[in-house]
Amino acid sequence: MIEFKNVCFRYETEDTIKNLNFHIEKGDFVAILGSNGAGKTTMSKLFNGILKPTSGDVVINGLNTKTTRTSMLAKHIGFLFQNPDRQICKNTIRDELMFSMECIGADNADAQKRVDTIIEKFGFDPSHDPFSLSRGERQKIALASIIVTEPDVLVLDEPTTGLDYAECMQILNIVSELNSRGTTVVMVTHDMELVLDFAKKVLVMTDGRMIAFDEMRKVMKNMEVLSEARLLPPQIADLALRFEGFDDVYTHEEMFQKIKEKVRV
Repeated sequence: MIEFKNVCFRYETEDTIKNLNFHIEKGDFVAILGSNGAGKTTMSKLFNGILKPTSGDVVINGLNTKTTRTSMLAKHIGFLFQNPDRQICKNTIRDELMFSMECIGADNADAQKRVDTIIEKFGFDPSHDPFSLSRGERQKIALASIIVTEPDVLVLDEPTTGLDYAECMQILNIVSELNSRGTTVVMVTHDMELVLDFAKKVLVMTDGRMIAFDEMRKVMKNMEVLSEARLLPPQIADLALRFEGFDDVYTHEEMFQKIKEKVRV
């Protein structure tokens, strides 16, 4: 599905991404972690051809991003920017969603049908001006403009920055539903709690290098990796590792269930 082969990327004379090699399977939900400056956002832009590798190859669904037009890659890969205002460009929500369909060359009748479905799903007023709405609502519109194209891969760059808890959950629950139906999700994030509750695998970066790529549980209990990446473990995982019988607990739901069992005992 997604393969990075000896990928390096350089801004001018400084290497930002250094020899990345990994493979993401169809239907994975991968969180990319690392401290500021680790290279996470740069790497995310290599997925859809916004940036091209200085050396090595990025292959998505058999398409090499070096030789495939960005417009063609957009039919397979949706990208949600950290700031929705870099993505939204139309005066109504309907026009914004229709613009996304035009960009992938969709048939007008099919486009209208898909846009109507997404508007109903999100509960949008199609005549609203996106720029008159809150940051959280604009982020939902930006996400909807990607989902309407039905991409195989969804790449999210810090999708919950500036959102409150309820808005975060709205966004991630929608993304999780897509993932459950087979969409591959790659999410750059600094929010370790969200990683616990949604990610299946975790890729950890520091100084442009990948230092871990494994199942979420294995990475979250690897204090050596987290320390090298200058990351603090999520509070609930840290607590789980401190208490006997809790070392298999990682999500909030699991912690609450374990506590209930202990109380019953």
